[in-house]
Amino acid sequence: MSLLPNHHRYDFSAVVDRQPFDWPNGARLAVYIGMNLECFAFGEGMGAELAPGGPQPDVLNFSWRDYGNRVGVWRMLSLFDELSMPTTALVNSAMYQTAPRVIDAFRSRGDEIAGHGRTNAEQQGVLSVVQEASLIAEATDAITAAEGTPPKGWLGPWISQSRDTPDLLHEAGYQYLLDWCHDEQPVWMRTRGGRILSVPYPQELNDIPQIVGRKRDGADFADMIVDAFEVMLEDCAKRPLVMGIALHAYLMGHPHRFKHLARALRMLKSKADTRVWFTTAGEINDHFRSVSSTI
Repeated sequence: MSLLPNHHRYDFSAVVDRQPFDWPNGARLAVYIGMNLECFAFGEGMGAELAPGGPQPDVLNFSWRDYGNRVGVWRMLSLFDELSMPTTALVNSAMYQTAPRVIDAFRSRGDEIAGHGRTNAEQQGVLSVVQEASLIAEATDAITAAEGTPPKGWLGPWISQSRDTPDLLHEAGYQYLLDWCHDEQPVWMRTRGGRILSVPYPQELNDIPQIVGRKRDGADFADMIVDAFEVMLEDCAKRPLVMGIALHAYLMGHPHRFKHLARALRMLKSKADTRVWFTTAGEINDHFRSVSSTI
């Protein structure tokens, strides 16, 4: 009997069998927020929907998404500042033209700026190799020009990858990617030119699959964040873990959902002790690279 097709990017590894390590200062649970900073084409392309879209131009859903950059993100930034909580800003490079003030605000906080394609009106996984490499290069060049240094990490728009994406990202200089949600620890992945690190990115603690996909409300999503934190805080006595929280301003920036997000994040901060490291995906990448030779 033939084996199932395999990606050959990493081997099976049971989390209970791995060598132990710590996060900085003996912490055991690394918590980070992946803050998606996205923009969309008017009258064409992809985009999450509040309600079933009509014929283009779909003003209802376009304007609902645009609310995130105009209003919602500022409410969320105020909360992050209140809690001294860092984020990884996952940036569509077109944001530098459509809403540069938003990226300025995250930069001024010292947050990490990571690559997130050109716009979430498109997917990269359906492109040819040449087209995908061009998309990665265009987005990377825009971030590098604006920030002064190239981004270390990448999340594909719509978590879209082709069979070549890890190779192309490694060749473009990326150290880590966030598209694979297969673990609670960083995992080395093979590429044709070397290794790239997969940093855990959530698809359960992610407002799009839960609120748009599964139609959960803000209170349910906030409860999920708190529940996951409590379980992982116990589990981290056995092994170091990564807990990511993926957010979009056009979802969690609305007042009725923001109230519950604020409740959840304040609770995380109140329950945190020396076991918890509030950090960024890039700092997780850096630390794991520094200890991976010993585990």
